[in-house]
Parts: sequence; C-alpha cells; structure tokens
Amino acid sequence: MDNKKIISLAKIFFWVSFILGNICLFGYIISKNDVFALTGYFLLLIGTVINLMLVIGLIAYGLANNAQLKICMKASAIICINIPFAILYYFIGMSLLNL
Repeated sequence: MDNKKIISLAKIFFWVSFILGNICLFGYIISKNDVFALTGYFLLLIGTVINLMLVIGLIAYGLANNAQLKICMKASAIICINIPFAILYYFIGMSLLNL
C-alpha cells in the first residue's frame, strides 16, 4: 500500500468516527431523544474496537514492512486524535443524562 492510501484510510476513519460522534451528541442535545444517547454509547464501544483494530493493524503492517513504519505511525496518530473527543463527549453525555 502506498503512503497516500494509508493516510487516506486513517483520515476516513477519523472523520467518520468524529462526525458520527457529533451527530449523536448534538442530536441528543437538540432533540432530547434518548435514541441519540444510546446510539452514541454503542458508537463509543464499537468505534473503540474498530479504531483499535485499525491502529493495531497499521502498526503490524509498519513493523512487517519497515519502510512504511513511519507513515503507519503517523496514520495511527491521526486515528488517535479522536480519543480526547470521545472522552469529552462521554463526560458531556453523562452529565446531560444526569448519570
């Protein structure tokens, strides 16, 4: 896989996770519909597993193909940018639900 494809893959996963998290959070804030909160919770669980598998896969690919290690680590870092947002949205969601 070339460098552009690796970075593009990471950016796609970053933006999909980020946008879906925003939809769930702001959907709940605007509508007070509990389905958004529940969906956001499951997104947090499923998104964590999927993103973790992708990061592990990228690191394994980088270790197997040493020439791609630096770009795989950069792609993994792009995906990990979502971690602070997920933590923040979790605490915002819990405070909105009064849990």
